[in-house]
Amino acid sequence: MNFGKTIFAQLMDFLPAYQFHKCVDRYRGHYKVKRFSCWNQFLCLAFAQLTYRESLRDIEACLRAAKMKLYHLGIRGQVSRNTLANANAVRDWRIYADFAQVIIAQARQFYAHEDFGVELEQTVYALDSTTIDLCLALFPWAKFRRRKGAVKLHTLLDLHGPIPTVVWITSGRIHDVNILDELLIETGAIYVLDRGYLDFARLHRMHRALAFFVTRAKKNFRFRRLYSAPVEKTMGVLFTKPFSQKVSMLPKIFPTNCGGSVSSTPKTRSVWFS
Repeated sequence: MNFGKTIFAQLMDFLPAYQFHKCVDRYRGHYKVKRFSCWNQFLCLAFAQLTYRESLRDIEACLRAAKMKLYHLGIRGQVSRNTLANANAVRDWRIYADFAQVIIAQARQFYAHEDFGVELEQTVYALDSTTIDLCLALFPWAKFRRRKGAVKLHTLLDLHGPIPTVVWITSGRIHDVNILDELLIETGAIYVLDRGYLDFARLHRMHRALAFFVTRAKKNFRFRRLYSAPVEKTMGVLFTKPFSQKVSMLPKIFPTNCGGSVSSTPKTRSVWFS
């Protein structure tokens, strides 16, 4: 018989419990709570994530099957489906959002100097989104199309790791470019964006914050070449050049000239600018 700590308890020891309780106190998470604490709720959800549970009933059945080991897992008291469902519905989600930022800040320190293939001193972020389909009968608030529900998961990924720095969950109808309004720009950082985030007014705000961006141009993007610079064509880049916009309103929105390059692969020919 094993008398040591379970693997789950050893993993949870790495989490700063003191910071978690500070988040709970910040949002009064234990207001009118008698037995099932926020820490117990977090442990149940962490256990469900690590063991790939699919529903509240699945979580309850799995934990009750190991009823004699709950204390050694760190969970105090019996876990029931109704109690866990009520805690998920009532308690402030900002407790876990703030605690996630604490954990992310600690993880980024370990990977700050990890090489990801490009030698850069600046922090490099990648911003993208994915659409998650949902059933409208179960999630009527997640309106996307007439007979289809969905939410969008917008993720800002630190490429040193890689570690998700910020995650936004929005309705499926929200366009990707609107997330740039929620983004806190880090001075000196490089942001790699897809062409869905092409909005010159928002990109100029990033430029004024002394950050850098690299994005892909749309097919109908019109520009005027100022001059060309020498490149290494064996790397797939055909040419690089500063350019200015040809549309009359764009110089007022983004008065600074951009630098762009045309890269070629066996299947695609893309225009990138920064």
